[in-house]
Amino acid sequence: MPTRSSPLEQSHRGLGAKLVPFGGWEMPLSYPAGTIAEHLACRQGAVVFDVSHLGTVRVAGAHAFAALQAALTNDLGRIGPGGAQYTHLLDPEEASVLDDLIVWWVDDERFDVMPNASNTERVLDALSGAEPQDVTSDRAVLAVQGPQARARLATLAPEAATVGRFRVATVEVLGASCVVAGTGYTGEDGIELAVPVEAATRVWDALLAAGVTPAGLGARDTLRLEAGLALHGHELGPGITPLQAGLGWVVAWDKGEFVGREPLLAEQERGIARRLRAILLDGRRPPRDGQSILAGGEVVGTVSSGNFSPVLERGIALGFVAPHLQVGDPVEIDVRGSSVPGRIVKSPFVTATPAAPATALSRQSEEEQSD
Repeated sequence: MPTRSSPLEQSHRGLGAKLVPFGGWEMPLSYPAGTIAEHLACRQGAVVFDVSHLGTVRVAGAHAFAALQAALTNDLGRIGPGGAQYTHLLDPEEASVLDDLIVWWVDDERFDVMPNASNTERVLDALSGAEPQDVTSDRAVLAVQGPQARARLATLAPEAATVGRFRVATVEVLGASCVVAGTGYTGEDGIELAVPVEAATRVWDALLAAGVTPAGLGARDTLRLEAGLALHGHELGPGITPLQAGLGWVVAWDKGEFVGREPLLAEQERGIARRLRAILLDGRRPPRDGQSILAGGEVVGTVSSGNFSPVLERGIALGFVAPHLQVGDPVEIDVRGSSVPGRIVKSPFVTATPAAPATALSRQSEEEQSD
């Protein structure tokens, strides 16, 4: 399959972005200022990410609600039209997470389902009975994030800037009808805009003119890691269930049947064999995916994501460990043959900047963060 490009590819090239393959797309990893500068700009001000590589699968009609309820773990009945919800699509046999996604409930009978880049076909197949439409090519998606995100966005699109956390609305932005949601993936407040392709460059340029800093996928990853947010292919994926990932809150046991419910219920009854935990290291060395986690000299788990935290100036990691390990317990990570000490801490590592008008922990709400 040929590599796809964002509608904003030429804008990125003009800004000197480093473009890399990601999920079948060529997307900006960083701009000349670098990942750490972009990361801190999000924590302190406002940045915009081009996340057009995310899919948009539209499910519409009288049977759309029932189809999504039967396919996904969370309960759309909790939010209603005009809401957004984080949810999972499970494997029917082992309840591992085939994809974690956001559903934007745009109006009474229209839902825009937002899969991860490489999982769009999988989601289309899972919803085939509801006649889903892949409308990914019709829009660009811009994520404006940071404590100043709403203020900057308000200078060009005041109505868009007022869309609440995990709310969805259709509003006009510079003459284009856009679907906007109070969602993101950084741990900061923010707004995501689905912009018609023909208006994408106009909106992008206006955001930059309003003082919003362009940021790439490198900063998006370090930001989500500081916020303790799972990434499919690392904290979620084959063999990993929502319970192991500490995301049991995304499962609506009382809504009725959904794909994967029975094997997940069986795991809940027998108990999980491993648990995702956050680890703060004592030094600056960045841990990496696949490295061993030790306690008392014994291997007790594996790092799923690790990096250097620009805010804490320490190494941080998410990893799956034996379920008896708790917050506060000392551990070590084998970083390229050296044992680096640290401890299990409560997630997230970094919370939203106090100046933000509202805390938005992206796909997880603050009250739903587990210990």
